Amino acid sequence: MWTPGEEGAYARLNEFLDGGVLDYHNRRNLPAVDGTSRLSPHLHFGEIGPQRIWHSVTTKALTETGNPTPQGAETYLSEIGWREFSYHLLYHFPTMPDAPMRREFARFPWADDDRGFKAWRRGQTGYPIVDAGMRELWSTGWMHNRVRMIVASFLVKDLLLDWWQGERWFWDTLVDADLANNAASWQWVAGSGADAAPYFRVFNPSLQGARFDPDGAYIRRWVPELAKLPDEIVHTPWTARPIDLSDAGVVLGKTYPQPIVDHAAAKARALAAFQAVKRARTS
Repeated sequence: MWTPGEEGAYARLNEFLDGGVLDYHNRRNLPAVDGTSRLSPHLHFGEIGPQRIWHSVTTKALTETGNPTPQGAETYLSEIGWREFSYHLLYHFPTMPDAPMRREFARFPWADDDRGFKAWRRGQTGYPIVDAGMRELWSTGWMHNRVRMIVASFLVKDLLLDWWQGERWFWDTLVDADLANNAASWQWVAGSGADAAPYFRVFNPSLQGARFDPDGAYIRRWVPELAKLPDEIVHTPWTARPIDLSDAGVVLGKTYPQPIVDHAAAKARALAAFQAVKRARTS
């Protein structure tokens, strides 16, 4: 999956410059396509630096378009900027990997759900986009950025499990596990970090899957037991007619799990918990 070292980093950078950077803004959220740079492991291990990437991207864009920062390049460079901002946060909040930046979250009523955490880690939640992401992570040491946000939201908001558990699992499994970025990203999802609107952002995994993987190609790759389901139900197999499940060889609860939580109920529970924390802060 990866070619470690400076030579591998520059080869990957050149592939990205030749194939995807100028259309990055359109492709970066589609997990079934190779639309991201995949430079994060090389950045983490110091095999390439952000200044080199910045210079290469703007030079490529200027040569191709006459503009050093057209939309695709600008969107990608903003991600490099967010990476550096995470280091800024870690410098000023050195306890960020272990403790919430917002102190009120130290009293957050996290759930105790070993079964849910195990299902999440193994890609057996019953939500296909979540399960696909967790299986991709286990198989490759990497996960698409959009899917990282979806699986993180599911752990924190749907299962109401402490972000710290997810942060530690990513640290153990990601080849690009980076202290600053991993911690900052998990705290962003949890609402305990640097975010102006942390309380009401709850990703609906089914809607996210249908929006960013509309033909189910990503699902079919990583959750092959659902491969024969029609596109319109591959993200919500529990809504399928018995005949559709039978035709696809799917037996819910046996070949593929039923959803371990009801998203609507879980969202209401999470929002109530976040509101309680918000009230405690202002009281």
